[in-house]
Amino acid sequence: MKSLVTGILMLMFMFAQADVISKDELREIKGLMYRAVESSSLTDSLYNKLIAKKSKNAMIIAYTGTLEALKAKHAWNPYQKLKYVTLSNKTMRSAVKAAPDNLEIRFMRFTIQHYTPSFLGLSSNINEDKNVIVKHYKTENLIKDHSLIEGIAKFMIQSKRCSTTEEKIFQKYV
Repeated sequence: MKSLVTGILMLMFMFAQADVISKDELREIKGLMYRAVESSSLTDSLYNKLIAKKSKNAMIIAYTGTLEALKAKHAWNPYQKLKYVTLSNKTMRSAVKAAPDNLEIRFMRFTIQHYTPSFLGLSSNINEDKNVIVKHYKTENLIKDHSLIEGIAKFMIQSKRCSTTEEKIFQKYV
């Protein structure tokens, strides 16, 4: 659960890259995202806010997909859980298609698929996303948000999905 909270906290920082959201809205969303991990109603509220946006860039699509994953987490009905995690997977695929080399979008999808039970068959992009994330760190093609870069590196190490060589690349940033 702690890792899930860490992953979601990382997502809060990623909202800073969404140019369609005003600074005031961004501040509000960042303050609410952490609580959305534990609040179904807050998740629904943020989700509705993003799907109402007329202009949706790749980041908005990715955040919508992340909130769909949270909706799956909050659902008690197994059918609803599967419905939302499947929808999240489709939404994240659209976000990656729109911005295939975006570090933050790849990290969001990696995080969601990391927590998705593998028997559902919805975690097939983990290695692809990990490789893109590693490439960004290896070539130092990183955004200027130091806390985000450090947080992604920590999560990647903690995920236990990286080789020793890949972990060493991330260690330089923690």
